Amino acid sequence: MSGFSLQLLGADRGERIDGVMSFVGEDGTGSFGLLAGHERFMTVLSFGLARVRLADGAWEYLGFPGGLLYFVADECRISTRRYVRDNDVTRIARALTRELLDEEQALFETRRKLHQLEAEMLKQLAQMQGE
Repeated sequence: MSGFSLQLLGADRGERIDGVMSFVGEDGTGSFGLLAGHERFMTVLSFGLARVRLADGAWEYLGFPGGLLYFVADECRISTRRYVRDNDVTRIARALTRELLDEEQALFETRRKLHQLEAEMLKQLAQMQGE
């Protein structure tokens, strides 16, 4: 059985893994798997872990905060903001948890700044109407 290639495309880096025998991931409908020869396929990946079996039988794990997966002509492309890759599932789960907490904090800060900006804009609009 021949494998396929996997391209990981993050905002800050990218890499290609050849000789992938299977990919197991999760989207909004649940878990799914891909093998070489799979028909064209596209889905939005959920936040979490995926696993990849390489030609030598070893498993590697990928963690990402969601992303877009596109599989065509024995090439699987995953576009995501960030990803982590490791062969130790415990280590990658810890890294993914840290990333989730960091992203939640950044999202909280962004929302707070947007609320401040909105309040300032409303204040200035009220002042302009009073003139």
